Amino acid sequence: MLSGKQLILATKPYAKECKRTSWLSLLSTMLLLATSLALTLFVPSLLIVIPASIVSGLLIVRFFVIYHDYQHSAILQRSKLAKIIMTLFGIYILAPESIWKRSHDYHHKHNSKLFSAEIGSFPVASEEKFKAMSGAEKRQYLFIRHPLTILFGYLTMFAYGMCIRSFASSPGKHADSLVALIVHLALSVALFMFFGWQGWLFCIFVPHTVACAIGSYLFYAQHNFPGVYFSCRNNWCYEVAALQSSSYMKMNRVMHWFTANIGYHHIHHLNARIPFYRLPEAMKGIAELQAAKTTSLKPADIAACLKLKIWDAENNRMITLKQMRMKQRSLSSNLG
Repeated sequence: MLSGKQLILATKPYAKECKRTSWLSLLSTMLLLATSLALTLFVPSLLIVIPASIVSGLLIVRFFVIYHDYQHSAILQRSKLAKIIMTLFGIYILAPESIWKRSHDYHHKHNSKLFSAEIGSFPVASEEKFKAMSGAEKRQYLFIRHPLTILFGYLTMFAYGMCIRSFASSPGKHADSLVALIVHLALSVALFMFFGWQGWLFCIFVPHTVACAIGSYLFYAQHNFPGVYFSCRNNWCYEVAALQSSSYMKMNRVMHWFTANIGYHHIHHLNARIPFYRLPEAMKGIAELQAAKTTSLKPADIAACLKLKIWDAENNRMITLKQMRMKQRSLSSNLG
């Protein structure tokens, strides 16, 4: 059985890019996205416009994962054209390079550390920490993890979190966050002027809402699922965090394509240099990666993930607010 450094080394052969596949994936996704967005603007029938708008959102998810791989230096490095494309896409999706790379790199280095700063991750509080919070702090914590916050990730996590908050906190470091907001507003105004409210609705609002909701949920559920493990700084181990605190999200082939295999998240955290199109190959080739903790996009699994709120340090598991209250009542009863 491979473990520790041996397991990480076993993934290295898969961390080799095929530039032809990378460019084909990027350019085909760009073409399909441009086509679907054009359909939302130039086809009069809502029977075509509405599906095209939703598909545009799904294609943005795929493009985002390709952008994400580029930022991990897994694909298309040393290409000036790729650099231009990715920079423009980061601005378009309201996740400009400066804030996305800084926060996401931090997330990878500190994945599942219970007491690490809440940068690039959904906050996780232990029972002890939650009880010590003020009422306002508890409301803020629960708001960030609320299903509606995730559903409207376009506004909460991308427009506000990635752009407004990052620029306000450090204008010098995150000037591109302001650029992203200005460009997004300019595009919205232009669409209103030339194509009316329907043009803005189906070319901007629906695709971004769909993409950001899916992206926000995937990021949440990949590290907040039944069976997830969190640890203190002293007990933290890189490969254990990858395999025990990152899920394999089971999907059908269509959704694996639209999400560019980001569901193989445990492997991605073990070695972020593996291109997205080689993740299934790595899982098939390394037996130890096949025993991953899993979740899925089935309604029951989504509900199970979204209910989790608090880390139960006694039992090493995430629990719901209801479970925490029941535990507290039981403890009070036993003491009485």
